Amino acid sequence: MNPQPASTPPRAIAWPSVLTVISAAILIGAEVFGAAFAGGWALAILFGLNDTAAHILQAVLFGIGVLIMVAFIRTAQRIEPFFRRA
Repeated sequence: MNPQPASTPPRAIAWPSVLTVISAAILIGAEVFGAAFAGGWALAILFGLNDTAAHILQAVLFGIGVLIMVAFIRTAQRIEPFFRRA
């Protein structure tokens, strides 16, 4: 028979860390997605693309922005842990 596994101590949410990361994500997200939209529009004009190509370019840059934000949140969570041992 296997002995009962030791229970892990309860984890509490570290609200100051969570709020810090969320606040930074909102600020950085606005900049990243604004740059993706404006950059797609500017590049479309620069290269003489039609509206459909401009929207596709904006969508691609928006997708890159999502990857940047995911990387930011993951890194920020390592620096500012969302949970602490109670």
